[in-house]
Amino acid sequence: MTRTTPPRPVDIAAVFPELAPLARTSVRLHPRPAEPTAADNSVGGPLLWPADEPWPTCPEHTGPWLLGYDPGDLRKQRRILTEGWARPQIKGKDFLTPEERAFVSGLGYAGVRKPLDGQVPLLPVLQLYARDVPSLPRPEGTDLLQVLWCSFEHGEDCMPGVRLRWRTTAEVGAVLEEQWPPVVSEGGYLPEPCLLHPEQVVEYPARHELDEDLHRRILAWEEERPYNYQSDLAVAPGWKLGGYGNWSFCDPWPMNCEECGSTMRPFLTVDSSEWDGGTGSWCPEEEAPEDRRPRYPRSHEPTLVNIGRGYTMQIYLCPESFDHPLLQVMQ
Repeated sequence: MTRTTPPRPVDIAAVFPELAPLARTSVRLHPRPAEPTAADNSVGGPLLWPADEPWPTCPEHTGPWLLGYDPGDLRKQRRILTEGWARPQIKGKDFLTPEERAFVSGLGYAGVRKPLDGQVPLLPVLQLYARDVPSLPRPEGTDLLQVLWCSFEHGEDCMPGVRLRWRTTAEVGAVLEEQWPPVVSEGGYLPEPCLLHPEQVVEYPARHELDEDLHRRILAWEEERPYNYQSDLAVAPGWKLGGYGNWSFCDPWPMNCEECGSTMRPFLTVDSSEWDGGTGSWCPEEEAPEDRRPRYPRSHEPTLVNIGRGYTMQIYLCPESFDHPLLQVMQ
């Protein structure tokens, strides 16, 4: 199904012409829960992975002292919550049965976590075919992007450790069937299987990336209007390719390649939500912002991925070589 972002309420580049040359086209991926196959563009679905190629592991995390949750248990918990919230709600009464409540609550205790022997197998996160996203940056001769991560925390920002793999689909023969690791660190890093609905949109820099004079004039303009430049007019939320980062809780800093020093560009954004659950100004026209009735999962959080405390993770790539190390930033 097509997903269409509503037109922005104001053409901000017409109000501030200095923004026009800064416009970038990004691709909103619009993940929605489904049952993808290895032939599909997906979040949290199976990858087109050759059966004779070893599945990658994380050398930084090994067992047997490393504990994690069984992905099957986490998915069962999600099914229970989905079914529970769909039932008629009775004030003062638990929406789960005693058995369901015991299972859901039990996952919060260390006793249900399982040890892992050896290195942590990576988790399939995203797959994109260039046939459906022609603007996908990729090495020459490849036509498929695969993103995996180690769900256990990496780096100072404590994010999953991301690994990218580009492929040529014509070279893949038999496909590996079993791709799920025995444990994941937490539910927020286990993507719910989703199909993607790519759509191109135009973005402008976050306010902190603008020069001081333009930033000041936009702030003055905002005071007399019901729009927020960054969240309503400039930076699209959700999972996307390219575009700009939202720079929510910190100021931008130089994104330079550690290999060659080149200025790196935003490549992929992994977001905890697809649009603001309140106003829903980026909610696609084909959908409606959800009402106030509690439900699970919430419509603007289809992947059930939670970065930090509801933030985004942006992956930057070097423009000089796809072989240079990527950069991960929480925003």
